[in-house]
Amino acid sequence: MDKFSQEIEVSGHLIDSLILTKIFDKIMDMKGEFQVEEITIGKRKKDQSYARLSIFGKDERHLDKILETIYREGAISKLQKEIKLVKSPKNYVMPDGFYSTTNNQTQLLHKGKWIQVENMMMDKCIVVKGDRAFCVPVRDVKKGDQIVVGEEGIKITPPERPREGVNVFEFMGSSSSSERPTQHIAKKVADDIYNTKKKGGKIVIVGGPAIVHTGADDAVSELIRAGYIDGVLAGNALAVHDIEYATLGTSLGMNVHDATLAYHGHRNHMDTINAVFKAGSIANMVKTKKLTKGIMYECVKNKVPFVLAGSIRDDGPLPDVITDVAQAQREYKKVLKDASMVIMISTMLHSIATGNMLPANVKVIVVDINQPTVTKLMDRGTWQALGIVSDVGAFLPMVAQQLRKKKLDSKK
Repeated sequence: MDKFSQEIEVSGHLIDSLILTKIFDKIMDMKGEFQVEEITIGKRKKDQSYARLSIFGKDERHLDKILETIYREGAISKLQKEIKLVKSPKNYVMPDGFYSTTNNQTQLLHKGKWIQVENMMMDKCIVVKGDRAFCVPVRDVKKGDQIVVGEEGIKITPPERPREGVNVFEFMGSSSSSERPTQHIAKKVADDIYNTKKKGGKIVIVGGPAIVHTGADDAVSELIRAGYIDGVLAGNALAVHDIEYATLGTSLGMNVHDATLAYHGHRNHMDTINAVFKAGSIANMVKTKKLTKGIMYECVKNKVPFVLAGSIRDDGPLPDVITDVAQAQREYKKVLKDASMVIMISTMLHSIATGNMLPANVKVIVVDINQPTVTKLMDRGTWQALGIVSDVGAFLPMVAQQLRKKKLDSKK
């Protein structure tokens, strides 16, 4: 069968960020062929490389499938065409063949110019308004929106490997393991948190109730109080058990400091929910001094925004919990805007949900005793997630301790 071919180009840090390797792998995995027509390798660390390749398929359909796949790895056609736009037929409906986004930086060729897609997230569509383009979830699609269809006129830029020196992301090697030296990793994480804030970066925590159950509540509270955390995303459970611990000393009726069961402790979390309803809100509990410590307290006192997303399993839920899932998703996204780093702690569902909202250049650390949590994140597309398999009750206090040490050292 005659082979069909097309020339593509790719530029950037092709070698050390493995962009060219991934393109070669995708072509070979799909039983296609390639020929390198031209290649220029950057000579210095900051120099970019360039390659021009001929891609061969068995037929036109086979070639198109290969091209669609490698375009998402950063390749673009040598004969670039403009994007194709089709109007949405009605609210919440995208036209057939709509372009489904990745979480990588994306540009569109529109009216002879490359324009940047704003609000980048995976698994969304792209709406073009005038000379601007936006990543939009299906629930925000309106009738008549101009939506990108097909793969033409789209350029994706995969994130580069970090170049700022050895940090936790290079050290971990994009893997999750329970056999890493925990204390050493805690120091690396603390270094990266400290350096991110020093550069003016934004750090958001996504947390589950295990933070309280395992005794890490005080460590997270300290990070917020010290100014390292710029937002907290969670569900009903983290807030309930944090306030239960702060007011009653228990978490799910268990005394956190010695792991004994409190008398009638089974009702403590319901007492906590009732106390918040009596006050009217978490902020009012702080204002009336019914709540004087803990994660929620530190958020209110330090004006750190928090969003609590509801679920069908919630007791209560607390008056601060957003029970409209679509609205909770929007509020999560507001807090995540311009985040430099997201630390996900012992919450699989909230971590996966948050990962789906992040562009690929955001650093993600997942701390969980359960190794499949980070694996599921990567399977869902948040490939930049790096896992630390550890008990958060032991790990987070070590991170807090290292940050205290760094702060003292900086004052000397």
